Amino acid sequence: MELGLKGKRALVMGASRGLGRGIAAKLAAEGCDLILAARNAERLGADAAAHTAAHGVSATAVGLDLADAASVQSLIATVKTLGGVDILIANVGGPPPSGALGVAPEQWQKFFESMVLGIIRIIDGLVPGMREKKWGRVVAITSSGVIQPIPTLAMSNTLRASVAAFCKTLATEVAADGVTVNVVLPGRIGTERVAELDQAAAQRTGCTVEEARAKSAAGIPMKRYGTVEEFASVCAFLAGVPAGYMTGGMIRIDGGMIQSI
Repeated sequence: MELGLKGKRALVMGASRGLGRGIAAKLAAEGCDLILAARNAERLGADAAAHTAAHGVSATAVGLDLADAASVQSLIATVKTLGGVDILIANVGGPPPSGALGVAPEQWQKFFESMVLGIIRIIDGLVPGMREKKWGRVVAITSSGVIQPIPTLAMSNTLRASVAAFCKTLATEVAADGVTVNVVLPGRIGTERVAELDQAAAQRTGCTVEEARAKSAAGIPMKRYGTVEEFASVCAFLAGVPAGYMTGGMIRIDGGMIQSI
C-alpha cells in the first residue's frame, strides 16, 4: 500500500531508542523526511546520517529534554525554522515502576512535566501550522495501561491517560482542518523499556529475567511480545494518506492482551 509519505516531514520524539527509533526507521523507508528528537542527540546524529544514506531522505537530529521548558521551546523554534511538520509522533519514555500510594509529590510533578505538559506544549506549538496547510497527523504513543491499568505502573497509567484525554479533545477541534489525532496503545513490545520492566519484575519476585518474561508473555493471547517493526508499521499507516478518515481513536497493538471490548 502506498502511504503517500514521500516528501512529508515528521517530528519523531523519543527517537533514540525503542518505539520512537523504530517508527523513525519505518517513516524514512516510506520516503518521509525526519526531525529526530531525544535527549541522546549524539546517537540521533548517527541515525539521521544512516536514514539519509539508506533512503535519501532529509534527517535532522535535535536534542530535547521534555522536562525543560526552554528545551521544548527551542525544539518548536527549530522545527518552525525548518518549515514545520506534517506529522508529529508524540512519544516519550515512562516513569519508574510504582504503586498508586507513597509516591512523592515531586516525582509526580517531574513526570507530569515531561510526559504530559511537554507533549502538550509541542502539540500546541506545531499543530497550528498543520491547520494552516489543511493537512496533518498527530500520533501519540501511550500504553495499554490507559484502558487496563498495569500493576506497579501507577504513575504511567495516570499520566498517559491524561495524554489520551487531551488528544481525544484535540481531535474534535482540528478535524475539519484535515488534521487527524490518534492514540496508539502498545502492549508488551520487545523494546529496551520492556526489558527494563522485566528486569525489575525479576528482582521484585526473585526469579530470573527469562522466567519473568515467560510469565508476562503467557498472559498475552498470542503468547509472545510484539516486535518494534509491527508496531511501527501501524503508526506509519496512521501517519499516511489512507488513514485520513481515522481520528480521535485509540488503536491497540497488544496481541489481544487488553481484555475489554
